[in-house]
Amino acid sequence: MKSIEESVATLPERRSIDDIKKSYPDEWILLGNPEMDEYEQYFLSGEVLYHSRDKRELAYRDKPLLKKYDDIALLFNRVTPRPKRAVIGSIYSTLKNNVQVC
Repeated sequence: MKSIEESVATLPERRSIDDIKKSYPDEWILLGNPEMDEYEQYFLSGEVLYHSRDKRELAYRDKPLLKKYDDIALLFNRVTPRPKRAVIGSIYSTLKNNVQVC
């Protein structure tokens, strides 16, 4: 792990959000001083401080380095789609139990 002096000497550069998403698929990304759109709904750019597949790993990073930034944002870059749940079976069993025979 880098010391604080080494981390400060190599401060990250500002990158566009498209470039960041291409570089770190399916990872948690910690951004320093993120730039957002006018409605503050979407990220436009930022400085990648850390990235990892494990969200908890980002919590144990150099806190003195993080103090150098005014704003910090954490985002997850999902590229692979979530698996769809099979709800047809549960709908069928619900309908089967609610049908009354006259």
